[in-house]
Amino acid sequence: MTRDEKVAAKKRVLIVDDHALIRLALRRILEESGEINVVSEVSSGEEAVEFARRNPVDLVLMDVHMPGMGGIEATRKILRIAPQTKIMAVTVLSDDPFPNQLLDAGASGYISKGSGSQEMMEAIETVMRGNYYISSDVAQKLTLSNFRKRGEASPLDTLSAREMQVMLMITRGQSNQDISDTLFLSPKTISTYRHRLFEKLDVSNDVELTHLAIRHGLLENAK
Repeated sequence: MTRDEKVAAKKRVLIVDDHALIRLALRRILEESGEINVVSEVSSGEEAVEFARRNPVDLVLMDVHMPGMGGIEATRKILRIAPQTKIMAVTVLSDDPFPNQLLDAGASGYISKGSGSQEMMEAIETVMRGNYYISSDVAQKLTLSNFRKRGEASPLDTLSAREMQVMLMITRGQSNQDISDTLFLSPKTISTYRHRLFEKLDVSNDVELTHLAIRHGLLENAK
């Protein structure tokens, strides 16, 4: 494969953020993977829409809070222009008030800027496969908030942040060894977490756990 063919095979990504340092940090994470071609960086929703109008991209990393056109409206407009484009919202706050609006606008993922490079790449891979990705800290707040608004009790209220994280990784199809490697915990510890989740949530296998996650809004079906 020639150099041009290798570049063409990489996912084309647009970074949208009004802070230059954030754009630089995201670019470094993506380019170090060797699988991403950052085609451009822009600092506003307006610029993002205009770029997407003129240039095909596979994925947009979209800041949520920007002066002028924010991430929600920019997401809607880009997907009207290029519906095949995947958009992943990136926010500095795990308790940001807008994940529902972004997902309703068509975003395929929602991750906090405090996430590590490994989770960032995992999120991108998940989204590019046609699935949704919501980082565990955001997902827990989002799901519990939705239930409280409806006045319902959620079985996920009983889970710790770590249990929620392990649950999300299980429902994304990761093995005990994969989870162990990512979280720097022993496979035996991950197995203990898995059995604890089954017991707390009254399920008996990974399939039932995944169905429960979908039923309670923590996980979406593949698009």
